[in-house]
Order: sequence, then structure tokens, then C-alpha cells
Amino acid sequence: MLAPMLDKPGKRAPSIVWEDNMKNWICLAVASALVLGTGAASPAMAELKRLEIVAPAAPGGGYDQNARIMQSIFQKKGLASGIQVENAPGAGGTIGLANFVNKNKRNPSVLMVGLALVGAVLTNKSVVSLDDTYPLARLSGEYQPIVVAPDSPLKTLDDLVAKLKADPGSVSWGGSGPGSSDHILYGLLAKAAGVDPKKINYVVLTSGGEMLSGVMGGHVTVGTGGYSELSSQIKTGQVRALGIASPERLPGVDIPTFREQGYDVSFVNWRAVVSSADPKGQERAELEAAVAEMVKTEEWKQTIGERGWQDIYMPPAEFAAFLKEEQARVQALFKDLGLIQ
Repeated sequence: MLAPMLDKPGKRAPSIVWEDNMKNWICLAVASALVLGTGAASPAMAELKRLEIVAPAAPGGGYDQNARIMQSIFQKKGLASGIQVENAPGAGGTIGLANFVNKNKRNPSVLMVGLALVGAVLTNKSVVSLDDTYPLARLSGEYQPIVVAPDSPLKTLDDLVAKLKADPGSVSWGGSGPGSSDHILYGLLAKAAGVDPKKINYVVLTSGGEMLSGVMGGHVTVGTGGYSELSSQIKTGQVRALGIASPERLPGVDIPTFREQGYDVSFVNWRAVVSSADPKGQERAELEAAVAEMVKTEEWKQTIGERGWQDIYMPPAEFAAFLKEEQARVQALFKDLGLIQ
């Protein structure tokens, strides 16, 4: 994900670097009732059996897709068998997280999450958080463009920022729930441009489809989402991208980065896997080995490449340290956005 760091003021405005470490927590995959098998998937590990992966979000989204990709590769490579995927959305994923934590305190279960859950824990005042789980790995990420209608007078990020500075209320920013990766991205851009993020006129839209129709119909000034969700509309000219929040241009993607245009913002919406808070030593080793094996497979690399995702794998120790930093950073940004006190 992206680690926000204050940079030296540039020629335009203060900047924020959301280094390759931060972005959107709102969906997970909970794996429960995991029982170790006796068959060998490889000389290094036993095959995991009866693995249930629950994605606390509606089917079809990035986190649900991650759960089903794991299901497919685990089964194909003999890392696990009898795997079921269940969707359990609600409250930004915190309902699924609470159920998972309460039901699986000693069960070596697996949970897939995205950045939005960090924010959802804060905005929903959840009594449980990722501190109540064991971080197995950070997996994949996706960079987000900001898009406008094809006939919008806004041609560049400079145009958007100029309009924002002249009259903050005149720019409506379409996105998913408060504190989502969409909201975070907009807040980072506002700060990099020297505008108080609290002045953002944020419009909550219930789905990617509603966001697209809002932008194309002129109901909101700008919209955003993962590049894979917007790429076909960008390529066909249904929407036009002003910039993308990647640290450098993505291969084969003809969209200028925010940094190219003078706004030092880089932002990746990441997804990860966690288990119950206290798996036993052997169980923990089996889970860690299975995930580490999965991300090495050609099937994993090919699948995330086809979806336009980035491979940002972190093993447990590195991911655990990243999570602690991330929670503090998200909390600070949410104060800037006025989402928490």
C-alpha cells in the first residue's frame, strides 16, 4: 500500500506521498473451519482441507475475486481441498470481521481483506480490528484513475484543482462509502494541492455502475475506481481519465500519473490474507507456506496480470509491521477528512 509521508513543499503545493503501501479496506474473505489434512500437496506441506473462504462483500468485486482466485489455485495446486467461498457483506466488512473473530478464536482460519477495512473499523467504531487476527500476507493491489465525462471542460488535474480552489463545493467527487479508498484518494489529492480535505464535496454512490452513470450523466464531476473496473469505459471513450495514482505509468496504459502533473500522490488499493489471532505453530506454518506457494504460481501471476492488478506480496513479519503503520496513517488522514475526531 501506500505510506503517507509529508514531502518538502513543491512549486505548487504541499504534497503527500502515499508510498506503495496504502489503499481501500472494504472487503475480506473469511476462511473458517480449517482442518489440516494428511495428504501431501508437496514435500514441504500437508494439504489443507475443508477451507471456507467468506468474502464480506457482494459477489464480483475485487475482494470476492481474490477469494475465488485463491480457491481455484489452492485446489489446482493441491494446497487445499473442499474449499467453499461465501459472501458476507455489511458495514464495510466489519460485520464479517466480527463474526470471524468471535467464532474462530482458536481456529486456523483465513481472512482476505482490503484497505477499506482499516477505515471501516474507525468509521463504524468496530469493537474488533485486524489486531484481533494474524497477518499472513499482503497479496495484490490496484491503482485508481480519476475520470470525468468525455465532454467535461476539465482536461487535466490542473483544471480540476483550479476549479476546486476557486469553489470547493462546485466539484462533486463520486465514490463508495465514507472512508473508502475512493474517499482517501480524493483527500490525498486535495492535500497535495493545498486544499483542506474537509471541503471536499463527497457524494456516496452505491456501486461502480452508479458511479459510472453519475459521471457520464454529469451528476458528479469526477469518479474513481480500480483501473480494471474502468479500463473498458476509458478505452471506448465513455469516460476520460485525468490521471492515475500509480508511482509511474503502467505498462500499456496511456494515462498520465498524478506525479507527472505535479501532484505527488501515489495510492494503491491493496488486499491481503489473515488468519485467526492465535493459530498453533504447525497450523501457522502450514498456512504461511500455502499462501507463499500460491503467489509463486504462474496461475496467480497470470490472473492478477489479466485483471490489471499489481503483485505487492509481503510475508507475515513485513506485513504485520506495515499494518501497524497503516492503521496510524489512516487514522491521521481520517481526522483530516473530518471522519473521526
